[in-house]
Amino acid sequence: MSDSIIKVYGALRMTVKIFLMWNSKMLIDGGEDSTVATSWLEASNLVVLKESSVIQSNANLGVHGQGLLNLSGSGDKIQAQRLVLSLFYSIHVGPGSVLRGPLEDASSYAITPKLYCELQDCPIELLHPPEDCNVNSSLSFTLQICRVEDITVEGLIKGSVVHFHRARTISVQSSGIISASGMGCIGGVGKGNFLDNGIGSGGGHGGKGGLGCYNSSCVGGGNSYGNSKLPCELGSGSGNESSADSIAGGGIIVMGSVEHPLSSLSVEGSVRADGEGFAETVWQYKNFLSNVSSIAPGGGSGGTVLLFLHTMTLGESAILSSVGGYGSPKGGGGGGGGRIHFHWSNIPTGDVYQPIARVKGSVYARGGLGRDESGSGENGTVTGKACPKGLYGTFCVECPVGTYKNVSGSDSSLCQPCPAWELPHRAIYIAVRGGIAETPCPYKCISDRYHMPNCYTALEELIYTFGGPWLFCLLLVGLLILLALVLSVARMKFVGVDELPGPAPTQHGSQIDHSFPFLESLNEVMYWKRTELRNHRVMCTECILWVLILSVNLGICPTRLQKK
Repeated sequence: MSDSIIKVYGALRMTVKIFLMWNSKMLIDGGEDSTVATSWLEASNLVVLKESSVIQSNANLGVHGQGLLNLSGSGDKIQAQRLVLSLFYSIHVGPGSVLRGPLEDASSYAITPKLYCELQDCPIELLHPPEDCNVNSSLSFTLQICRVEDITVEGLIKGSVVHFHRARTISVQSSGIISASGMGCIGGVGKGNFLDNGIGSGGGHGGKGGLGCYNSSCVGGGNSYGNSKLPCELGSGSGNESSADSIAGGGIIVMGSVEHPLSSLSVEGSVRADGEGFAETVWQYKNFLSNVSSIAPGGGSGGTVLLFLHTMTLGESAILSSVGGYGSPKGGGGGGGGRIHFHWSNIPTGDVYQPIARVKGSVYARGGLGRDESGSGENGTVTGKACPKGLYGTFCVECPVGTYKNVSGSDSSLCQPCPAWELPHRAIYIAVRGGIAETPCPYKCISDRYHMPNCYTALEELIYTFGGPWLFCLLLVGLLILLALVLSVARMKFVGVDELPGPAPTQHGSQIDHSFPFLESLNEVMYWKRTELRNHRVMCTECILWVLILSVNLGICPTRLQKK
């Protein structure tokens, strides 16, 4: 359809193969009768909106298909009080286009989704949603995208309770926004308090709301509530619900479920569930200026961002937030921060570990600022699923080098320092894929000249093989002394004999001619023994001195070699 307007009063049932809209509008008025308030549009192939085309219902609307849903650009909208998009293989929300549920300015007779503002229990469908993807007014969702493989967001997706169920990948481009900001409760469990003169404090949620003060009169902020480990609560507001100046808290954004986590989330733009701040709209600001006597309320508390997923990437410009809103200029307290939780699925460990999150952008859950005498809201919570051994933190990263973690949990204090006595003097700790789960912590020697496991040199390994420096030195000195003695005896036996004088020649005709040599005196024997013994002692002393000098110079003696 092109340049056309279709108005439907009641419920719509439409089935087509291809549905193309060019500068056209389809306006569905469901009336006040809830029994005929649900409309269906089914396309077996393509649904394409171009040139500011609009599909709108003031009741429940389901859009189903089997192909591509494409909102091409600025002005293209699909919006309803409760909107369900399902069964497409891909949805593309182009720059400037909008998916919204509920309507921004709904009429008084429009069917308004009921929010569970006074309940502290988590609705079961948020954690375990039904598989059929039908529009069901009894469920808490106001905008659901169900059984869609790939979702690309370059425009705006906004709702009070936004749910992505059984999706495979979601990509939020730099111009894309997924928002539940200011779409929560005006009252709520942590509603900000106010006095008759209009002084209002901030709403509470993940953190307590800030004090509201004016002319020394103060009122306490809203209480914190909810479960930081698995949050699923709407943010609370501030002010009188019957007043036009009342402030709403943040809504809920849920991606995936316990049984069907999201495979991959990539964010370059923003995902927000912030509390509403006073005078964020032109209407509120003009109304405040025109009514000088009015004292507006505090800021709304942040809502909930609950992510069930395998992996996530936050780019440098990405923002993931659930912050409290600002209080009024005349003393409104700041809203408390909301809650953000990453429920990781199947965290890899050990040798198969891969980072599950690459975070360069910003994650906020801070409290909103108060004005004048009032106080700021407390910060909310940013949590992750308990990490297995060796990993810690919201994003389950490896414990720092030199620490180990042998229990399940996410707190950084669980990464304990490795025992110092287990690390050799010439070693340093090394990083291990998947972190270190048990002691001893792995290390390596500081140089290749040292050998594992004790980081000794080859000579030191030999020394400590024989019991350490003292024993090795004594053993070496003993061996050298024994060698010196053996050499000395050998010298006496083989060298001394060659130095003995030969037999004296005999004179012819003497009586001792042709006789054996003989000693003329015993003094000759005693003199020879004393000379050889003195020479032997001198030689042994010299050998021992040379052994000791050699040992010291080689660094073997304990005076110079000690265990390190």
